[in-house]
Amino acid sequence: MPAEAAVETSRLRKRYGAVQALRGVDLRIEAGSVFGLLGPNGAGKTTAVRILTTLLRPDEGSARVMGFDVVRDAAKVRQEIGLAGQYAAVDENLTGAENLEMVGRLYHLPRGDSRARARELLASFDLVAAGDRLVRTYSGGMRRRLDLAAALVARPPVLFLDEPTTGLDIRSRIGLWDAIEALVSEGTTVLLTTQYLDEADRLADRIAVIDQGLVIAEGTSEQLKAKFGGERLEIHLCDSGYGEQAVVALSPIASDRPFLEDGTVRVPVAERRGTIASAVRRLDDAGIAIDDISVSTPTLDDVFLNLTGRPAEPAPDEAEAQAG
Repeated sequence: MPAEAAVETSRLRKRYGAVQALRGVDLRIEAGSVFGLLGPNGAGKTTAVRILTTLLRPDEGSARVMGFDVVRDAAKVRQEIGLAGQYAAVDENLTGAENLEMVGRLYHLPRGDSRARARELLASFDLVAAGDRLVRTYSGGMRRRLDLAAALVARPPVLFLDEPTTGLDIRSRIGLWDAIEALVSEGTTVLLTTQYLDEADRLADRIAVIDQGLVIAEGTSEQLKAKFGGERLEIHLCDSGYGEQAVVALSPIASDRPFLEDGTVRVPVAERRGTIASAVRRLDDAGIAIDDISVSTPTLDDVFLNLTGRPAEPAPDEAEAQAG
């Protein structure tokens, strides 16, 4: 029998008035892994996190964290989790060290233990030099690292990260990714919601795509790319005026209708082997000269677009923020 999951939901439903935020979500997250939850704005990601962290009660279905029911055993669940959201929830009028010590005291750690844990976390997140400065002097990346440190004061086995790198520059994002990977290497389980698909590609062991309150796909990054991404030929013509003729000539070798985009003919293909040679022959037979031809490998952006019909947009989930 499989080991008990660190996080598990069954037929989870939540409604805000006429809006069905979750319409029967089933998730299973193995201990010591990173699980990425992707979806467009308003898809239900933040609602799911709020239920799993006991901030909301589901209307139907069940959810368990470390074996505890999020409704019946809410107090025990809160002892097992840490939460860092889209915005750093730290007091800017305290120093970094004081923020972490305060969190420790809220978890009923002895004063000495709180102070020691604060110093340990400041070191782990490269904040020692800033530990005695007021947080209002911190950069956005520093505040986010401090917020993540605060979520770890009580050494929770499960960490929920709800779009933790929103608004950060790439250097700060990479620094936070390194910190998350270090936590997982020590056995922490992470549920990560994000609209930065490169973030999910790097960090997540498994990914679920949620849209309109339903999980519409799940698997590893590579599995999703293979199933929903699809490789494409990208062909630059010597004369873009032949674009429509090229689409007609290439349709027989395409897995879906070829299309023109920014002067390039893009041809979805099911099989890479021999496809380039076949495309060149067909265009030559049609008297269409090409300037360049290449194969584009699928990305999570392709997966997201194919599944949801729109690109990912790294922006706050306004509908859920108002509802929650």
